[in-house]
Amino acid sequence: MSILEAIRALLQFTTILPIGKPADFEAFAKRSYLYPLAGYLIGGFGALPLILIPHPLTAAAVSIGFILLISGCNHFDGLLDLGDGLMAHGSREVRIRALTDRQVGAGGVAMGLVITLISYGALSSLTVLPLAVLIAEVAAKVSMASLTALGRPFREGIHSYLYWRAKPWFVLPAWFLTLPLFLLPIPWIVIVSALFAASLTTLILLFGGTRLFGGINGDLVGAANEIVRAVTLLTILLALG
Repeated sequence: MSILEAIRALLQFTTILPIGKPADFEAFAKRSYLYPLAGYLIGGFGALPLILIPHPLTAAAVSIGFILLISGCNHFDGLLDLGDGLMAHGSREVRIRALTDRQVGAGGVAMGLVITLISYGALSSLTVLPLAVLIAEVAAKVSMASLTALGRPFREGIHSYLYWRAKPWFVLPAWFLTLPLFLLPIPWIVIVSALFAASLTTLILLFGGTRLFGGINGDLVGAANEIVRAVTLLTILLALG
């Protein structure tokens, strides 16, 4: 199974872009450290409205909407499910039931609104730096790669399928794929701050998920994409002063 087939499967999994006939998903499952490559593509598309639309508020809204559209809202769905799981009261079983329930409750709505507002608020102040959304998307995808490699699943599903085919060392090449970000015309301290915030957020989600739910599932990995994007954008804004 070639690496090109793995990349094609990755893009079919993370986007709605027409990439030909269905690729062999097993090829990506055995190379899930490639997640950040999808971040470069999605982030590049997301930067276009910030370049083409001269009005910051509108540009930020279109950019976020464009990213959600390209990704098919799959990760956003995980964010809503996590919100319900976090707001559930009772035992671990109760939290898991709320997390995995397909119905969206008040916790999910609140979580979706808060994370989207943080992303929008930060990005609307960063329209002078369109590449910020590229950094945020790559950071979001490296978080997904890290949770896929390290987050022991608590139930069967897409995450367990990927987890059992990944290796803990996949974290290293995943983070290695963030190095091209340092070629961008942006102060290196901004990129370091963004990646540090992404890694810290990923660790919180990893240990928090294990404590609250007994492990990680696909919803948590998808939620990490949305949460890390928001945290990264906010960090870039603060780092720029």
